[in-house]
Amino acid sequence: MTLNRRRFTALAGAATAAGMIGLPSIARGARPKVVVIGGGAGGATMARYLAKDSEGAIDVTLIEASKRYYTCFFSNLYLGEFRDYATIGHGYDTLATTYGINVVHDWAVGVDVSAKTVTLASGATLGYDHLVLSPGIDMKYDSVPGYSVEAQTRMPHAWKSGTQIQILKAQVEAMPEGGTFIMVAPPNPYRCPPGPYERISMVASLLSAKNPTGKILVLDPKEKFSKQGLFMEGWETHYPGMVEWIPASMSGGVLKVDPETMEIETDLETFKADAATVIPAQKAGRIAELAGVTDGDWAPIDPASMRSKADQNITVLGDASVASAMPKSGFSANSQAKVAANIVRSELTGSRAFPARYQNTCWSLIAKNDGVKVGATYEAGAEKIEAVDKFISQTGESEDVREATYQESEGWYAGITADMFS
Repeated sequence: MTLNRRRFTALAGAATAAGMIGLPSIARGARPKVVVIGGGAGGATMARYLAKDSEGAIDVTLIEASKRYYTCFFSNLYLGEFRDYATIGHGYDTLATTYGINVVHDWAVGVDVSAKTVTLASGATLGYDHLVLSPGIDMKYDSVPGYSVEAQTRMPHAWKSGTQIQILKAQVEAMPEGGTFIMVAPPNPYRCPPGPYERISMVASLLSAKNPTGKILVLDPKEKFSKQGLFMEGWETHYPGMVEWIPASMSGGVLKVDPETMEIETDLETFKADAATVIPAQKAGRIAELAGVTDGDWAPIDPASMRSKADQNITVLGDASVASAMPKSGFSANSQAKVAANIVRSELTGSRAFPARYQNTCWSLIAKNDGVKVGATYEAGAEKIEAVDKFISQTGESEDVREATYQESEGWYAGITADMFS
C-alpha cells in the first residue's frame, strides 16, 4: 500500500477515534500520573497520544534532555545532501502548549520501582502510576577495541540523535582527492538494520559529486545485511568500483582501531582511512538497566502490550525493547507507542482497549530518486511479536517505481514527525 502523509495521518486518526470509545469522566485532582522517559519516535508519540486521547484525564510528563530532537532516521539524507540539517530537527512546544504535557528537559538518572519515582540529574524526583521507557540505545564502545567516547570525535558513530552526523559530513568533505572512507559496521542486533548501508550510499553520492575518485570500504562483522541485493545492485549501478564490502569471513574481523592514526587493523591487513565511521555494538539506553527491566543488553516485553516482563508498571518502547520480529526503527517505535498508549489509557481510565496491531517500513535512499523499502505488519503471538505480511523492493525495478518509493518515504517522514510532535 502506498503511504504518504495524508494516509499515515488518516490511519493514526482512525486508531485514535476508535480508542476513545468508553472514556469515563475523571475527577479533577485525581488524575493518574504517567512519566515517559525519552522524547523520540516512541516516547513523543506515547506522550502525545496519552494526553490527546485521554482529554486531560491523565497527567503526562515527558522527560527528554534535548530541547530539539534531530531524528536518526533521514539523517543519512543530510549526509548525502538530499536534506538540510534543520529539516530533521523538531521541537516539543506543541506537545506542551496544545496537549498540556509537562515537558522536562533533563536526564533521568534513576528509577525506584518500589516507590514508583524517577530521579532527575537536577535532583528532582517525579512520582508515577505508570512509567514508560523509550530511551533508545547506548553504545558498547568496548565492542570495537580502541574505540571510546573520546574516539567518537575522530571516528563518529553518528548513530544517535545529535550533531555527530554534521561532524561526519565535514570529515567526508575534507577527504583528499582519491581518499578512502571506511565504515566499521555494527553486529546484530542494532538500530535501523539497513541504516549503515544507506549511509554508504549517501557517502558515495557525496563523493561522486565532490571527490569522484574517492573509495569506500565497509568492514562488516556480519556475513549478510538488510536489503543486501538491493544495495549492491545500486552501488554497482550508481557508483561502479567505488564501494568494497568485506565481511568478517574475509578480513578476520576488526582487531583494533586507532583514532589518532586513523588506522583500522584486521587479520587481512591494516587499512588507513581519511575519514571513518565506527558503529559499535549497542544496548538499551542506560535508564532501562537502572530500572531493572533489562535481561542482558535489551528489555523483554509482553508482545500484546509492550509492558516490561520484569515490572507490570513499566512499558518499554522502541529500540530498547526485545520486539522479536520487529526491527529497531523509528516506525516500529511509533507503532508500538500507539498500541501501548491505548492499553495504558484503558488500564488507568477504564476506556476501551483494542488488540495489538503493529507495522513497520524501513525506506532507504541509494541515489537520487532511487528508493527501496522493506517492511511488514505484525501481531502479538503468545510469546513474541510475529510478522504477518512481509514485503521488500525487488532488484531490477523501473526508475518510476524507485522514484515513487522515494517520494513515499518523504511523505512518511512528514507524517510520522507530525504524529510525534504536532
